[in-house]
Amino acid sequence: MKQRYRDVLREIAYDNHGYVTVADAVDAGVPAVELPKLAARGGLEHSGYRLYRVSGIPPAVHDQFAEATLRAGGGSHLRGESVLALLGLADANPRKITVGTSQRIRRALPSYINLVRSPADARVSSYHGIRSQRVAEALLECRGKIPVSRLQNAANQARAEGLLTTSEWRHVRKELFT
Repeated sequence: MKQRYRDVLREIAYDNHGYVTVADAVDAGVPAVELPKLAARGGLEHSGYRLYRVSGIPPAVHDQFAEATLRAGGGSHLRGESVLALLGLADANPRKITVGTSQRIRRALPSYINLVRSPADARVSSYHGIRSQRVAEALLECRGKIPVSRLQNAANQARAEGLLTTSEWRHVRKELFT
């Protein structure tokens, strides 16, 4: 029995904080023209350019971070304070979600997204299923924005939680603790 498009999109959305991009849908065999049709029938909510949220999937804690990176498009990732906020480090609570990308974005983004230029070779990890700058780099990028004592505590917590490799821990310790 052939799966319905709605079911395919729901499976994608469960792995993606409730969101489906047109590119993900097409990769899964759902024609791009079907997404606006499903949105018109109430199965999807149009969230932004080539981005939909599947109706009926309950919102979760990190959805806004996921939406911010998905709105910015492929190759985008969280940076700086937003990475620390996502992971509950340094009591970070930025007013805007900082998203880095090496691509030029021409579409309008919501005011809660701060889009910054990121090098094309930026090292990116995935935390809670969201592409993000590596924790070590995020900690060091936040110097001057977050008090050093909070960054030091965040570094200790990140190391204890296994978010920093030994070499990253040494580098962060050298930069923050001296």
